[in-house]
Amino acid sequence: MAIFYAISSIPFKSNDEGKNQQKEEATFSDQKEEAPISKESILSLIGKNKDDVSERFGKPDRIDESQYGYKWWIYRSSPSSYMQIGVEKDKVVMVYTIGDNVNVDPYSINETRQEVMKHTPVSPQVQFNYKGNMYQFEMSEADMQMKPLIQYEDVFVQLYFDQYTNKISSIRAMDAKTLIEQRPYELTYRGELISAEKPSKEIQEEIQHGNEQQIFDITNVIRVRHGLNELGWSEGAAKVAYGHSTDMKENDYFDHVSPTAGKLADRLEKGGVSYDTAGENIAAEYQDGIAAVEGWLNSEGHRKAMLNPDFDKLGVGVNEQYYTQNFIAERN
Repeated sequence: MAIFYAISSIPFKSNDEGKNQQKEEATFSDQKEEAPISKESILSLIGKNKDDVSERFGKPDRIDESQYGYKWWIYRSSPSSYMQIGVEKDKVVMVYTIGDNVNVDPYSINETRQEVMKHTPVSPQVQFNYKGNMYQFEMSEADMQMKPLIQYEDVFVQLYFDQYTNKISSIRAMDAKTLIEQRPYELTYRGELISAEKPSKEIQEEIQHGNEQQIFDITNVIRVRHGLNELGWSEGAAKVAYGHSTDMKENDYFDHVSPTAGKLADRLEKGGVSYDTAGENIAAEYQDGIAAVEGWLNSEGHRKAMLNPDFDKLGVGVNEQYYTQNFIAERN
């Protein structure tokens, strides 16, 4: 048996409230107007009614709860068309896609950074007013490289870049309220800071389950993109993964080695999981499963685990903002 661990670190917190740090000015291109969002682009769904979504894409394959009040409509019929649409009070407040056959004009999945630079200027600051309050998001150099934010009036678009291919990996768009509640970058504000309501214990469990399934789905889309087999779900590995996320949360640590349950091999053995090889990715403090996967994709050790051709099963465990992936290659 062999065990592989990703090189892990807690991501920096980018939502320090009330701080204003100097950032190096950086743009993707000279000053110019960005290309508009076309009516056919799923980015144009922000603010539309849920009936518009149903008419265009039909019934979702699954509906997941989220940490921020909206429900994710999951469309997962194929890796090339995978997308998630966030609906709150019958309105679309967020969309996400990693499918390369989904219309995300004026961008495209797998578009290179150089191609994006030709039509989209990006600033390290995005400032806007919302309900009488002023908000300014500050992007670090790492943010500018991995997840720049572009404002189109009342629509905010995040481009997730794969640093190893220098191409767009996936795209997320949201309205102002959702961006403020998620706070994916350092925030300075004047006035009231709006926040999402804390979910009940029952809803929190549903949110965690949804994040687990989304991490599983998105990981498989990434593997298919790189010519690898899709992973099957391992309930045993998922229980072990959830146990580790819970242990890290309750005992306030971040490590592959648990002070109470030991190494991954110990935990898999205790969980009755048989394997030839196994690996583990962990993450903390990301706002949701989407952000965690994109973070793993841009970390060498995590990426190797996600794209290991030997693995055939995956179990995911999420407890609030602690995320664990347990990969296994089953014994023959």
